[in-house]
Amino acid sequence: MILSGKEIARRMGKEIVIEPYQPERLNPNSYNLSLHNELLVYEASQLDMKTPNPTRKLTIPEEGLLLEPGKLYLGRTNEYTKTKGLVPMLEGRSSIGRLGLFIHVTAGFGDVGFSGYWTLEIFCVQPIRIYPNVEICQIYYHDILGDYEEYNSGKYQNNSGVQPSLLYLDFQKDQDK
Repeated sequence: MILSGKEIARRMGKEIVIEPYQPERLNPNSYNLSLHNELLVYEASQLDMKTPNPTRKLTIPEEGLLLEPGKLYLGRTNEYTKTKGLVPMLEGRSSIGRLGLFIHVTAGFGDVGFSGYWTLEIFCVQPIRIYPNVEICQIYYHDILGDYEEYNSGKYQNNSGVQPSLLYLDFQKDQDK
C-alpha cells in the first residue's frame, strides 16, 4: 500500500526523514525532491561491469546546462532521506518526463532502511537545458509485509554524493569466495 501525502507528513521525523523538508513539496501521495548542482559522466565510451569506470564531474551553473542525447548523466538529490520500516520508491516527475528527460532509468526501487542521497540516472531523448535545484523527481513509500532485514550494504548506504556504479565490488566478492 502506498502512503498518502498526509501519512508521509505524519511519519516525518519518525519512520521517514527528508532533510531539508519543505511542506509545500508534499503531493497527494509523494514528495518532490530536487536536483543537486553536480553531475558525473563516465569518461569512457565503453564501460566494464567488472572494473571501476572513471568519471568526470560537471557543475550545473545557474543559467543551466545543456544535456546531450545518448549520454548517461549521474546526478543526485539535494535531499538526504532515511526510511525505517517502509520501502522508498523514486520516480521522475511527469512534467520532466514530458520533456523527454528520464530521471531514474532503471533503479527507482529503494531498500527498506536506506539512508543517503539518491543517485539519479539521467538520460534525455533530445537536447534539454537543466537547472540546479529544480524539483526533478518524487519519492513515495510502500508498506512492507512480513519479516525483513534492513538495507545495510556498504556500497551505497549513508552516501554523501553522486555515486557511479559499484557493481564491480560484487564481482570481487564472488572472487573472494
